[in-house]
Amino acid sequence: MDKFEEYDVVIIGGGITGAGTARDCSMRGLKVLVVEKYDFTNGATGRNHGLLHSGARYAVTDGESAAECIKENMTLRKIASHCVDETDGLFITLPEDDLNYQKTFVEACTRAGIRADIISPEEARRIEPAVNPTLIGAVRVPDASIDPFRLTTANIIDARRHGAVMKTYEEVVGLIVENATVKGVKLRNNHTGEITEVHCRLVINAAGVWGQNIAKMADITVNMFPAKGTLLIFGHRVNNMVINRCRKPANADILVPDDSVCVIGTTSDRVPLDTVDNLSITPEEVDILITEGEKLAPALASTRILRAYCGVRPLVAADNDPSGRNISRGIVLLDHEQRDGLKGFITITGGKMMTYRLMAEKATDLACKKLGVDKKCETATTPLPGSETKPEASGTSHDARQFSFYAMEGRHGTMTRDIPSGTPEDDALVCECENVTAGEVKFAVDKLHVHNIINLRRRTRIGMGTCQGELCAARGANVLCKVAKMQTEKAERDLAAFVSERWKGMQPVAWGDTLNEAQLTSLIYEDLCGLNQLAGEGKEIAR
Repeated sequence: MDKFEEYDVVIIGGGITGAGTARDCSMRGLKVLVVEKYDFTNGATGRNHGLLHSGARYAVTDGESAAECIKENMTLRKIASHCVDETDGLFITLPEDDLNYQKTFVEACTRAGIRADIISPEEARRIEPAVNPTLIGAVRVPDASIDPFRLTTANIIDARRHGAVMKTYEEVVGLIVENATVKGVKLRNNHTGEITEVHCRLVINAAGVWGQNIAKMADITVNMFPAKGTLLIFGHRVNNMVINRCRKPANADILVPDDSVCVIGTTSDRVPLDTVDNLSITPEEVDILITEGEKLAPALASTRILRAYCGVRPLVAADNDPSGRNISRGIVLLDHEQRDGLKGFITITGGKMMTYRLMAEKATDLACKKLGVDKKCETATTPLPGSETKPEASGTSHDARQFSFYAMEGRHGTMTRDIPSGTPEDDALVCECENVTAGEVKFAVDKLHVHNIINLRRRTRIGMGTCQGELCAARGANVLCKVAKMQTEKAERDLAAFVSERWKGMQPVAWGDTLNEAQLTSLIYEDLCGLNQLAGEGKEIAR
């Protein structure tokens, strides 16, 4: 990066909010730079349950957020169709719950504009066989599941198409402030340690819970409430509809079908801000997720758990609630010129993954106002890359690998036609669990901002299947090394970090088949390949 490079806007944070804001800003003609200290979706965006909220969950406790959710739910189904699985959802009442709450729930949904149809327990069991058969009440709502990795990537691709520049592994270590005005940022390259400066007309702080530390660099206080949530991924898709408990939000009351697996979540506990980069999962959290999850779908009791993971919600502190469940999930946009007397700096935070587009619109509206740009937002009506109207005939040559083609089409939508195919080399499978081909790896390097195997996992799902990288990680590293022209030593370090990250998620649930799988992985990579010795001290958890 050249010193004193100039932009209209520098956006801090490579999660879905930062990516969406970059898309909106660049579509309105602004010169945009996005900086992210690790990889895209490394933070809260890549650590949620992938629920496309109807807003029903918040209808009783947070009507404003519920109304935002249903509006964005309908928008994302149109502009990001290749990221959405239109499952619909059930809110069920169990014998231990208060059936009277159902009436309150439906009335609140109606006020927020959310379709909420009371159906019989018999009908609920018919449309979702996995649901707890003892339920005494059910409400059908327009929930769905959405892939946060695909959604973020699509926003990044479109932002780049409109001229935005993306810099990953560049960490903001200071704000450049002159005469009570933010003029730019100081960056540290987290690979080389090099310090550079970038100047701009406006800085947008979209760093989620980490945004508190960014604000501190300008002596500004933004009190974030780091609410940790832990989730479990099960080895196959038990349910076809989202299943929720019809009660006030609590631990482990949502089961989301996600691609070929399902996810139970979440817990909610406040954690110290200085721990959010190195969170650990407790046995108690795993126990409560399993115990409560089985109440939603009894089949979970006999379903293998692939891994556990956790993230931190970007809540803005408002009270002393120890769990954060009573804090509004509404959008918080801070104009620091009006609030703190500091020009050239705004913060966009709060909200949820599925309201990211609305968050980006609000932030970009303010940015345009400050920069004198008169152009309306078009992100609610312009399809994201991958979700454009499909052509009459794709013209692809995937006949010999139909299953892989459909898997790739599910991940990349209309962009699948750009994936190299038709030769034995391109059609060779790198990951059997997720049907990732060598051609898709090439596409990811060329189009999806992939520089190492950790990036590759987030763009293609390599290593996210049943074996958790046991068989595909080495293959993926090998193909990536050739395609991206990586040095062997770096590829070895990245592979070690990748395997370590997979183990981090398996360790809290390391019993039965999961433990057997982990032991086989250890045998392959440590005993057979000697990866520990090759990688030396490079086995830190992947970022």
